[in-house]
Amino acid sequence: MVNGSEGARQILVLGANGKTGSRIVERLRAGGNAVRVGSRSASPRFDWDDRSTWPEVLEGVGAAYVAYQPDLCVPGAVDTITAFFDSAAKAGVRKIVLLSGRGEPEAQEAEKALKATAFDWTIIRASWFFQNFSESFFLDEIRAGQVALPDSLAAEPFVDAEDIAEIATLALTTEGHSGELYEVTGPKAITFAEAVAAISRASGREIQFQTVSMDVYRQALVDAKLPTELVDLVVYLFTTVLDGRNTPVANGVQRALGRGPKSFSEYVDRTVKTGTWAAAAQ
Repeated sequence: MVNGSEGARQILVLGANGKTGSRIVERLRAGGNAVRVGSRSASPRFDWDDRSTWPEVLEGVGAAYVAYQPDLCVPGAVDTITAFFDSAAKAGVRKIVLLSGRGEPEAQEAEKALKATAFDWTIIRASWFFQNFSESFFLDEIRAGQVALPDSLAAEPFVDAEDIAEIATLALTTEGHSGELYEVTGPKAITFAEAVAAISRASGREIQFQTVSMDVYRQALVDAKLPTELVDLVVYLFTTVLDGRNTPVANGVQRALGRGPKSFSEYVDRTVKTGTWAAAAQ
């Protein structure tokens, strides 16, 4: 945490433009904390793939929220994040809050690497966010009125990025979360078809949902000119973390915040008011 003698030190938020990072930055600044934004577009610049950018970003930092991009399951991620922990320790960082991946063996290796350090650490282990339907991944298809996904996807207890941001902010700024691993989910598992149907009802639009084979889905990603490494990542996540292993709900939000997690219907109700899901212009 950043208080007392650490009060003059900044809180670094990596992935500060992402779904969780942007919300954490907003909460920290609202609380009067000194925040350093960690991204390739920030100054000083931070780039996971350019370790020469790390020391300047870490200078004067007392605590850090670490969200690895694009995902902890990609080749080399664990080695990179372990090297980052070493750099952070040398820079005098005291607290690390790590965003980990639920059901990902590689993410759990990153957790082990953090636990092996001398940091005051907190781990938030999450899977798919509600905001994947409104800020990336499925947004374009929802706006277009037709969503196609692999037929093998299990039900998922999607979690609200707002809940994650609230936990991370508390862990970075207050006592009581040291050495805690919070596995976070929403209150119940729903299928992707149910999620799209809920958005369709709330937005008053017909949004068709269909399933295809994984091979057909992969080819569609290739045809859309996505980079090969991104195609491989999406297919890996769909075939690994959405194979049913993450369907059971977890109690991390309740443990961390003393309340239940926000529901998908709550998220839909507040998001539809923003107009995010309006039909795409033809």
